[in-house]
Amino acid sequence: AVVSTQSGHYGRGISYNLIEKMKGIGVLKKLKVLFMSNNQVKDWSEVQKLAELPCLVDLNMVSNPIEEKHSLDQTWRAEIEKKLVKLKKLDGIPIVRQDEEDEG
Repeated sequence: AVVSTQSGHYGRGISYNLIEKMKGIGVLKKLKVLFMSNNQVKDWSEVQKLAELPCLVDLNMVSNPIEEKHSLDQTWRAEIEKKLVKLKKLDGIPIVRQDEEDEG
């Protein structure tokens, strides 16, 4: 399901689709919100493709193999924050970066 505004794509929900690869996702340049929980993403190289989305601020990847593995060793959030620097919310939880804390 795509939620559209007059300015283009706003959000996409693609949860529960057995998705492993994100080939072609870079064409969604105006995408701000991506809910893709409960899929089959396993590799950081696939997550890195999301960096091609300049407007992406909200991402949900709960219950993907890569999220489950790295949540167990408590590296998931830190790795995503490094790879997707414009992200404001991950898996329903706001991201607070050090530079934002310093400004407040």
